[in-house]
Parts: sequence; C-alpha cells; structure tokens
Amino acid sequence: MPSWAELPIGRVVRLDADPDAVALALDPLPDDAPAVVTYFAAEERSVADLAASVLRELDKAAIALFPAWLPGAEGIEGPSGMNVAAVQALARGRASVTGHFGPFLAELARRALTGGPSGLAPEVRAAGLVRVLADSFGRARLAILVRVPDELGTAAREVLVAGCEWLAHRGRAGVWLAGAPLDDDRVRTVPVPLPAAFDGAGEAVPVPVTFDGGGNAVPVPATADQAPAVAYPPVAGRPHPGSASERALEAALSSRAWAGGRAWNQTYRPGPLAVPIRVDLLWERERCVVEIDGPEHRAPAKFAADRQRDVLLQLDGYAVLRFSDGQVLTDMDTVVRQIGQFLRNRRRAEG
Repeated sequence: MPSWAELPIGRVVRLDADPDAVALALDPLPDDAPAVVTYFAAEERSVADLAASVLRELDKAAIALFPAWLPGAEGIEGPSGMNVAAVQALARGRASVTGHFGPFLAELARRALTGGPSGLAPEVRAAGLVRVLADSFGRARLAILVRVPDELGTAAREVLVAGCEWLAHRGRAGVWLAGAPLDDDRVRTVPVPLPAAFDGAGEAVPVPVTFDGGGNAVPVPATADQAPAVAYPPVAGRPHPGSASERALEAALSSRAWAGGRAWNQTYRPGPLAVPIRVDLLWERERCVVEIDGPEHRAPAKFAADRQRDVLLQLDGYAVLRFSDGQVLTDMDTVVRQIGQFLRNRRRAEG
C-alpha cells in the first residue's frame, strides 16, 4: 500500500477507493499528503470548456484563501490604491525568492482586493494556481481530487480525461479521479492508503427535507455551501472561507468579550499514535469544541466517524457542542447564547 506521498503528481490516475472514504481520510490532511482540493466534475462540451471551468473554480478558491498564500498581507483589505500597491509589492517580493511567476502572483494579489477576471493565459494560470493553493496549506505539492459523476456519457468522459491530462501537465498537479468508472486505458488505477476505519464509506447522503404548510416533506433547496464546484480544506486559525455558517458565527462571536481564546480549524491528536482530529472551533483552556455540521454529516460513514471522534475528545475531557449550519444561519442568537452559557459555566467550575 503506497503512502500519500507516493501517489503520482503531474499525471492523471484513478483511485481504487470510494471518494467519500478518501475525503474522510484526508480530513485533516495527513502529514505526507499534498494539499488536496476536490473538483465536482460536470459534463463539458470540450477540453477548453473543462479547463476553463476548473481554472475558474481554482481561481475562486485562491481568492477566498487570500492572504494565506501571501505572507505579510494579513490585515490588508479593500480595493484602495494604497492597498493594491502594497499587496502587489509583497507578491513581487515573494516571487523573487520562490518559484512563483511574478506577474501572475501580482495580478492575483490585486484581484484578491479588487475582483475582476484574469488577463493571463490558461497555461500560466494553471501553473500559478496550483502553486498558490499548495502554498495556502503549507505544502509543496497539490492534488486535485476529481469526483466523477455516474451520468457522464462516453464523449463527456473522453473530454474529462483529456482535460484532466491538460491540467496535470500544465499545472504540475496530481489529478486523482474517483467515483464512476471511466473505462479508459489512458488512466491507471492506483491503490490508496486508507485506514481500515474508512472501509465501507460511501453510502449516499440523504436528501435534507423540510415540511410545507400541509405537513408534506419537500427537499431543502441546495445552497452554494451544500453543493460547491470545488471543495478545499480550511486554513488553521481561520473560519473556512467557503462556509457561510463558520464566517457568520465568527462575525457574531467577534463582539463578545467572553468568546476570547477561540481558535478555528485546529488539529488535535488524542494520543501519540492516534489519528489526528480536525475541530471546527476550539476553546483549548475550557476544553470546549464546537462543530458545525453541513448535510454531508448525515451520510452514514461520516455520521459514524463524527460519533467516534466525539468519544475520543470526551475521553480527553472535551465537551463537544454540535450545531447544524442551518441552526447557525437561521437561529444565531440561540447558538451564541448556548456556547456562551457553556463557557461561563466551565469557567466558574474551574474557579
């Protein structure tokens, strides 16, 4: 069984594992893994269309992760000329001492503040975005986990493989396909270093429902948080920029004096040989963990993994407070009040 470090970079392979099991094994990122972003493939008419779609989504991720990839730009916000000049100078300085392409990094830094499309060639953007995204997570390499849907026809599968080959070669990224089989001789299948605990992951996520005025169950409409085109890990110390619920909770907590000492998206290891656990929000002194669950947490494998990690945290003396992202977004006052009540009670108990 290979390690994550041994999976190919710069080429397209198919992972011999269920994509949901892979996702569980990569949260948090193992020490030997590249940074991994997930692209949810859809049918595209041509290789150019596929490349444009992937680059557009990787670009959104890079902009959202700013300033994780540009040291020194923390606290620089807003599109003023002074701010733009400052981040571009930082970008050029960083490019001069790293392998980044200066014009690309300077343009990306500017657009992180001002918005707007890139004017650079797709080949330049592919290489630049791969390196920026790897940097965001402190990794030297990036892999793109492409989740292949079941409904792709023969022509669409050919477009997908060709587009992924373009991305692997131009971006020097690993492109790992998972999901529906492709029946393509160009793509080698490779084993994946999955812990035994993740065997059997992959049951479908139940469709969330609500109830109409007549008491009938109706599907909850998908939101951008529920069905992103690209998913990527959080950066330690920050709410996930792709999570509206994490960002909203941080905004609500930022004005509460009692909420001091919190840390977002930390990795906790229950023991020297234990699998590490990433927690959404942590008060370490009070030994309090807050988890915000999206619809993917209803999948049986994810649900079971959540319960297991909760037990490990509780055995180490942590309380785990779980809220759905719907609760956070629609009943923030209750969520904040309950977190505050727990923290105050624990502080009183500790004297």
